[in-house]
Formats: sequence, C-alpha cells, structure tokens
Amino acid sequence: MPLDRLDPTLVSQVDALREEGRAKAPERIIEGCIPAEGALGPRYKMRGSDQAFLRMNSNSYLSLSHHPDLLKAADDAAHAFGAGPGAVRFIDGTFAPHVELECCISGFTGRPAARVFNSAYTSILGLALALTGKDTYWVGDELNHNCIIRAMRVANVPRERRSIFRHNDVAHLRECLDAVPEGIGRVVVIFDGIFSMRGDHAPLQEIADLCAGYHERFRDGVITVMDDSHGIGAYGDTGRGTEEHCGARADVLVGTFGKAFGVNGGFVAASEAVIEAVRQMADTYIYTNPLGAPDAAAAVAAVRLADSDTGRGQLANLRARTLQFRAGLEARGLESIDGPHPVVPLLVRDTDRTRGLVSNLFEQGVLAVGLTFPVVPRGDETIRFQINAAHTEADIEQLLGSLDRCLS
Repeated sequence: MPLDRLDPTLVSQVDALREEGRAKAPERIIEGCIPAEGALGPRYKMRGSDQAFLRMNSNSYLSLSHHPDLLKAADDAAHAFGAGPGAVRFIDGTFAPHVELECCISGFTGRPAARVFNSAYTSILGLALALTGKDTYWVGDELNHNCIIRAMRVANVPRERRSIFRHNDVAHLRECLDAVPEGIGRVVVIFDGIFSMRGDHAPLQEIADLCAGYHERFRDGVITVMDDSHGIGAYGDTGRGTEEHCGARADVLVGTFGKAFGVNGGFVAASEAVIEAVRQMADTYIYTNPLGAPDAAAAVAAVRLADSDTGRGQLANLRARTLQFRAGLEARGLESIDGPHPVVPLLVRDTDRTRGLVSNLFEQGVLAVGLTFPVVPRGDETIRFQINAAHTEADIEQLLGSLDRCLS
C-alpha cells in the first residue's frame, strides 16, 4: 500500500493537534432551513438533532441567500449557461454574468475597474503575485487574516522585505515605514478592514494619512491594500463597509460576495492598470476556474439589492439587532470589544470554559463558534457571535436568555 507509512505519521500529527487543543471539531451538518415565522427568524435543522437551531455563526450578514431575486438570477443563469464554467477565463470561461458582476462591484465600491475571483482568499493571493517585484516591501497588521499571511509566502516575499506592525497601532506602522531599507521601489501596506475574530476595524483614515506622507520616498509610492471581506455590505450608512464608516479609502480594495452578499466569490477593485496587471499576473486567476455563471448572476442580484431600499432596510435591522445584543452584554457585565460591526465577540479568556459555553449553547439550540489558540492569541479565547439581518428582536432575547442560563 503506497500510504501505509504516511498514514500513521499523519494520524500522529493530528493526535498531537488534539493534545494541544488545536484540532478542529468534526463538522456539523445543516440539513435544512426553517423559514422565519411569527416573531422568530429562520431556524436550522442539524443532522443528528431534533432541535431547531438559532444560527449565530453565519457570515451572511444581510441574509440575502434565500432572497427570491438571487434564486431566480442563479436559476436563469444556470439554464442559460450551465452549472459550471467549463474552462478558465482565458480559455472561453468568461460569461456575460462575470463581466456584469465586475461592472457592478466596481460601481458599488467606486473604483474604475474590478476583477472577480472564485474566493476572496484567492483574490488576495493573486493580488500579491501581481504587486510583488524584486524591490517591493510589504508591511502588515499583526492580526491580518491567514490569507494575507499566506499571500506574502506565495509571492516569495523574503523576511528582509516585510515587516509587521502592532494591531491598529499607527505609531508603530510609522516606525516600520521609517525602517524600510534603501533600494525599495514600492511599499505595500496591507490590512483587514474588519478583523473577523474581534469585530474591530482598521483606523483607515489615520493609515491613509500616514502613508501619504511617505509616498514620494519610493518610485511607485506607498500603496494601501485593505481586505474588507467582513465589512463590505455589512456596515456603513449604505453598506460600503470600512471605507464608508471611516470616511477614507484604500488604494486597492479586496472583498467577497460570500459574506454580506450571501453568495460566493471574491474580488479586487482598483485602477484599470492594477486590474489589468492582476488579470495578466495573478496565478490564482489565470490557472483556476472562475465562479460558475449562476453564482456570478446571483452576486449581481445581491449587490443590486444591497444598493436598494430593500438592502438598506436589511442593514437598518442588522444595525438595530447588533446594538440590542451589545447592550445586552453590557447590561450583564460581560466583556466584549467595542465596534459598529455585527461581529460581536464575548471574551471568555479561557480555552476550556469557551468550549464548555459553546457546548451548552448548542444544547439550548444556539449555534456559535468558540475561538481558541492558535486562531486567537492565548488569553483572548472568545465566543464569536455574528448578527444577521434576518435575526429578530425575539431571537436576540432568546440568545441573551441562553447566555444567562449558561453563565449562571
């Protein structure tokens, strides 16, 4: 057997993860969705349980995935173009919905151009490949998402051409920029818009102002790149995310259709020159299939809904339910991290207690996720609650009641 020696080694490695408390639990399987009824929002059926669950761990912030406009758009595109693309985009895998989606998201984000990928993760990887040259220097926030960390490795950025600044610490970012060595022609400052484990946001205005002061020092300037996958669509007065909330802009914006928009896929939005460079040099765009036309068409419908009275109504309820939950935590003296975003962390600061609370919530019909090391630093163990627009006032009261029982 060719795997007879490898398998035992891998089993030992996974066992070591379990002993360290770092192994992932088995995936729970959702088998159905129960539509909203009366005062309650949707509930979910899980394999192996007769309960109906309140889902507090979904990225679908605007609750659009079941909207009839999205379902119709996907169905129409599937019948017109088929379920899958059949080729990469350079080999006649580009369909009309891909182009329409790129026009739609560039308009929504206020950029001249955009390029769609099959995920935000591959968007960041591809962008890094396109922006990295022999004299490029990268500076990133210490709590950046795994995709940004991986992107620098995929782009072969050596240690001497990258640095890390303390989380949201603009003074430390200044020190990093001061320390950029001679001979660098391009500096990329990259950070998350919303830090998904915490629900806090980058100080975008301060970062942009600081970077502008260093722009003339380098041949290609200092380029700010923000991955606002959790922010775009989910907050800001009209759902434009961290840029709208902060009143500032990044030079290059990366985002996803797989969270607030409720579909799938990712994008890079920037100048026409940057987007053409991405099209020509991003391996994760060139060598892998794009979204299927049904996903792209559904994403078009989602962006249009988000930019309509319907979307703004969803956003208003999302904001109200987020404030309701945050007020409930504060009234109970529970520790969280302030912010306007619907990611609301409950800081537990203990691994075993975090896991116990998540298990107790599950027994009471609440789906939530516990975050422990290495996903978060030791001492920052957290239960992350994610408010969605389909949640009702009664849902949040149920959640707070469940927490009361778990913590009593």
